Amino acid sequence: MLTPREQLLTDHDQFQRLVQEHSQYSQRLESLTQKRYLTDDEKLEEVRLKKLKLRLKDQMQSLEMQVHRQSA
Repeated sequence: MLTPREQLLTDHDQFQRLVQEHSQYSQRLESLTQKRYLTDDEKLEEVRLKKLKLRLKDQMQSLEMQVHRQSA
């Protein structure tokens, strides 16, 4: 039996897109955090990316909860 997350990853296009975007933002954040100094624009981008990641995480958790409720 698949977990709600595994089920969404195999069957749900929107969830797959959210996971992919979250991963892209994580990679970009990682590249920013490896820099010794950030420009002002990079600092703003870092804050924006963190907010976007958090929003995506909330959306993914919401979808997971919906699937969990439906399978219960």
